[in-house]
Amino acid sequence: MVATLQLNDVGVRYGKREVLSGITTPALRGGEVTAVIGPNAAGKSSLFRRIAGLLGGPGDISIGGIPEQSRSQVCYMPQDTSVNTVLTVYESILLARKQGADPRVSDEDLETVDEVLGSLRIESIAFKGLSELSGGQRQLVSLAQTLVRDPEILLLDEPTSALDLHRQVEVLALIQALARKRQMCVVLAIHDLNQVLRVADRVMVIDGGTMVRCGPAEAVITPELLREIYKVEGRIERCSRLCCQVIIDGPIAQRA
Repeated sequence: MVATLQLNDVGVRYGKREVLSGITTPALRGGEVTAVIGPNAAGKSSLFRRIAGLLGGPGDISIGGIPEQSRSQVCYMPQDTSVNTVLTVYESILLARKQGADPRVSDEDLETVDEVLGSLRIESIAFKGLSELSGGQRQLVSLAQTLVRDPEILLLDEPTSALDLHRQVEVLALIQALARKRQMCVVLAIHDLNQVLRVADRVMVIDGGTMVRCGPAEAVITPELLREIYKVEGRIERCSRLCCQVIIDGPIAQRA
């Protein structure tokens, strides 16, 4: 059965302050990548925390067609990957693998950890302490900690923000391939619209605490979106049959 995630009138409140409201989506299906885009402070991280069950609020979140089902199938990678622990990289990934499961470590567990380390090309830091890592390395380890749990729903909040361009392209391609192979439903927040056009099947636009657009990437990312949401002039050019590129001409002139 293919995993699905669907939101119906979902919102988030911090005390009396409403930061997110009225988020309703079609069924987001396993095997697809949905990108969540929008300006800073639009409510993207709050949405991820609400889906992961870390925040409450109005509305229904259906997983596999069942409202408010257990979040055991959901893995969430937050934007902040800072650590305060004496574990090694290998130990931290193995611990993530065993979270909520039989604490005994099997050969399959070790093989899965090794596979994830290899897929992200971080075998060389496997026995380094987490406190020794750079920001980019910590981000890759955090991603490994989510992938090793074989989630059905994978939530990634800015998973490549600390990586150089080569690693961004490499990691996003891996995430896209794993979504297809494992039939995972992947939802990721990302700022780079060209990367969105490369990997996303669907795009949700969050602005001012609500969803303003949702649909196929090429239908959502338009010159109108650039003007309305990002306040820049730009255009979308087709590079090849399978590739489009966002060209930014400059900011919209502000009226005096």
